[in-house]
Amino acid sequence: MNNSTRDQQPAEPLRDKNGLTEEEFLRSYTPKKYPQPSVTADICVFRRVDGQLQLLLVQRGGHPFLGHWATPGGFTNPNETVDHCAQRELEEETGVTGLALEPLHLYSTPDRDPRGWTMSYAFVALDQKGVTVHAGDDAAKAVWFDLRATQEANRTHLELAHDGTLLTSDFATQPQAITGIPRAVDVHGTGLAFDHANIVADAWLLLNFAKA
Repeated sequence: MNNSTRDQQPAEPLRDKNGLTEEEFLRSYTPKKYPQPSVTADICVFRRVDGQLQLLLVQRGGHPFLGHWATPGGFTNPNETVDHCAQRELEEETGVTGLALEPLHLYSTPDRDPRGWTMSYAFVALDQKGVTVHAGDDAAKAVWFDLRATQEANRTHLELAHDGTLLTSDFATQPQAITGIPRAVDVHGTGLAFDHANIVADAWLLLNFAKA
């Protein structure tokens, strides 16, 4: 080792405009200074039975939107990723495990959840194994809805039907700037909780884009 290397002193830590090192800054940092949203995961699981496309939905067993239909999902815990949350919530609410989940989009409209500031990271899955479904956790029911799509005047109309219940999502589409993947815009829906008419529309569009 030469003298120049031996005589080098540790570099002075960087300081911000207030004269604080990163260690000093973190000791004085208060997370509650900035409002923090809750983060949830929502999962759209599709399957085909005799050529008929179906979507797995749960009936909510608690407020808000008690009795409404929704995609499976729930709140992310502090010690898990949103990807792990999606797998966990899907299993807890429907009993479904082992499906590959593909990220769809982050939904962050400020008033999307009446409980407060809540963002949802949505996922899409395609059941090609014939999974067994049963309701659990805070889901009152977990069932497959037949999904049919019609198009008219540059808008798409989705109908989700099961045992006399009819849910809808009506929307226009707009391609993403880089990938060209279509996204739903100007969405109007009936019977689905939160903004799940939008999530279902985007999931259906992605599924059809992947087939093209």
